Amino acid sequence: MEEKVFTRPEALADVETHYCPGCQHGIIHRLVAEVIDELGIRKKAIGVVPVGCSVLADQYFNIDAINAAHGRAPAVATGIKRVHPDKVVFTYQGDGDIAAIGMAETVHAAARGEQITIVFVNNAIYGMTGGQMAPTTLVGQVTATSPYGRQLASAGSPVRLSEMLAILDGAKYIARVSVNDSGNIIRAKAAIKAAFEVQLRGEGFAMVEVLSTCPTNWGKSPLEARKWLTENMLPQFPLGIYKNAAGGEVK
Repeated sequence: MEEKVFTRPEALADVETHYCPGCQHGIIHRLVAEVIDELGIRKKAIGVVPVGCSVLADQYFNIDAINAAHGRAPAVATGIKRVHPDKVVFTYQGDGDIAAIGMAETVHAAARGEQITIVFVNNAIYGMTGGQMAPTTLVGQVTATSPYGRQLASAGSPVRLSEMLAILDGAKYIARVSVNDSGNIIRAKAAIKAAFEVQLRGEGFAMVEVLSTCPTNWGKSPLEARKWLTENMLPQFPLGIYKNAAGGEVK
């Protein structure tokens, strides 16, 4: 009798998603769901989803979840965690949501050491609203609002949120990972698990930044987009653990 060794995580809903072909939100959703299952926290997990491509993510997880106003997910998560300290509260946010309109909420949640976990998906562009320049858009990158490429003189350099938050005392675990290949996907899951474990131990704020593709708004095929991420985003956004205050091993 054959043994089934690869199944849908219990925390991941058995539904079709709305994401574009080649979008890597589906990979990241699965990693989050696998971590929730492995930690045995599905019945006490609460997700906070943003305005953006992942606005419907509350429908894709078999957990309690709520939508937040644009950029306010860390503030909403803070309120939920303070009222329900026994729950495991996390946000799932894109670069426009977390690093533009939500920058203040993110920075101050980290500074206060709020007991929440953030999964930050960085694809260097606004996805849902039509491919405008985002805080993380690379210099020279063409978008709907930077048709000649992002200009350093007028728009500055892309925001490196992981490096920014790592210097704050309340931030206990900050990592940047990628899902551009199988090895990095494995490392991404380990980092997401470590971030949830920080909350379970009551240590403070944790965030994992995940580099991801947006083939539709980049104007590339899924394979071309993955190559572009590898060649352009990885040098600009170096992978690694930027802070691990507990000093525990990330497996």
